[in-house]
Amino acid sequence: MVSYSQKLRHWLRGLEPKVLSHLHGPLLERARPWLDRHDVFDFNRRPLALGVAIGMFCGLIPGPLQVPATFLLCAWLRGNAIAGALATCYTNPLTIVPLYMLAFQLGQWVLPGAYALPAMPSFGAGAVDWMAGLMDWVQAMGWPLLVGLPLMGAGFAVIAYAAMQALWLSPVIKRAWQLALRARRHRQA
Repeated sequence: MVSYSQKLRHWLRGLEPKVLSHLHGPLLERARPWLDRHDVFDFNRRPLALGVAIGMFCGLIPGPLQVPATFLLCAWLRGNAIAGALATCYTNPLTIVPLYMLAFQLGQWVLPGAYALPAMPSFGAGAVDWMAGLMDWVQAMGWPLLVGLPLMGAGFAVIAYAAMQALWLSPVIKRAWQLALRARRHRQA
């Protein structure tokens, strides 16, 4: 029986040649030696786990800077850029407000003093006014948000890295556990 993690590994290994074929195009031809050397498109355990961790950290960066920051950090730290870019998708218009509220609470917990969460803007005035109110709301959060975002991002990154390592190694761990149990039963018999 093939486990979920083995199916995922097989799918990722099948995806690697497709991604690498795009490196032979004219757009990335000059950067290909550098990209190959830095594991930016490597679909093995360590670069994938690192790419997902970087994506989880960079996912809390505001707006359009998430994916470029993820690509730069993946290239610098030798993580998989595609896994990192996909991992940033956990933040979207539906999740960003609760995540920022959680980051504010975390920053408030860490910083000395008392801070009050500003009131959320109402949606009654229309989408454009609400977006402007939302930007003002984020700015009003101040230091607790500024401190809470990197802390929360680092926590998400550590959890994502450990989860990817465990997912990738689960068949190996399961097999070693089964062999150890068999050896123990054999000794007892």
